[in-house]
Amino acid sequence: MTDHALLLVNLGSPASTSVADVRRYLNQFLMDPYVIDLPWPVRRLLVSLILIKRPEQSAHAYASIWWPEGSPLVVLTRRLQEAMRPHWRHGPVEIAMRYGEPALPTVLQRLAAQGVRKVTLAPLYPQFADSTVTTVVEQAKATIREQNLPLEMRELRPFYDQPEYIDALVASARPYLQQAFDHLLLSFHGLPERHLKKVDPTGNHCLQNADCCRNAPAETLAVCYRAQCLRTAEAFARQMGLPDGKWSVSFQSRLGRAKWIEPYTETRLDELAKGGTRKLLVMCPAFVADCIETLEEIGDRGREQFIEAGGEELTLVPCLNDHPQWIEALATLCERA
Repeated sequence: MTDHALLLVNLGSPASTSVADVRRYLNQFLMDPYVIDLPWPVRRLLVSLILIKRPEQSAHAYASIWWPEGSPLVVLTRRLQEAMRPHWRHGPVEIAMRYGEPALPTVLQRLAAQGVRKVTLAPLYPQFADSTVTTVVEQAKATIREQNLPLEMRELRPFYDQPEYIDALVASARPYLQQAFDHLLLSFHGLPERHLKKVDPTGNHCLQNADCCRNAPAETLAVCYRAQCLRTAEAFARQMGLPDGKWSVSFQSRLGRAKWIEPYTETRLDELAKGGTRKLLVMCPAFVADCIETLEEIGDRGREQFIEAGGEELTLVPCLNDHPQWIEALATLCERA
């Protein structure tokens, strides 16, 4: 049986560290209405203003973490693809990026031309957000519909609390947590608060009281990014046997002036250093592959900020990348999907 493909989809990366390539990538990314959910004319104006200075700054950041083989995110996703091939016996295993190359529509067209008739689409995001999961699924559906491709699509749903994913997180992080450390910070990618409120079916969630996300009803939990991040963190800490006070959660990568979900990672880094934390571990469980947000934002700038605030050592725990237990977990999750 070779007509059922597995398609692993990640965020994407610029083609190179040149300012022109970074500008092209950022334009595609930021003009996605699921990322900046403003009317097109307002979004176009805002993105045009961002693109005046941001591409040069981002190009410098990408250059600082670029590997000889290319973008770490793309290289690691390709390694994941190779490792997954023996586990998926139904057909080819391919990768695509929502922004940049290989482009999702192009990969779907190629699979259809090869005679593939079924695709299990696997967005590589453990927690749900419109700006990650929904935009991938909707682009895939639109491509199939508009190109009239003879493809039947199934989807891997967010797996933030699945035992296989939590087990893989624990296995990959255990060597780092067996060393002496004062505190573990689980830093998830941030989102504007309005993104959470917009998709909440109850209409009264995310009012920022302490237990709001922790006690979310099932219909809200299914679409609440912050609640799912907290479930991931709590399941990980429980399985690792971490006591309260030894770990905390924060959210990174803010862009613009909108109110984003809190606490902010940069604020927590200062608080922890000034509160006496000397050896800090940071994990980024919203990402399954190391990228600019982990390697540069946390591993370089975050480390520098923490030490300047009085800390001594910040160790970035690598993402799942191509860890053997993550391969097994993803294979199980995709087979189930």
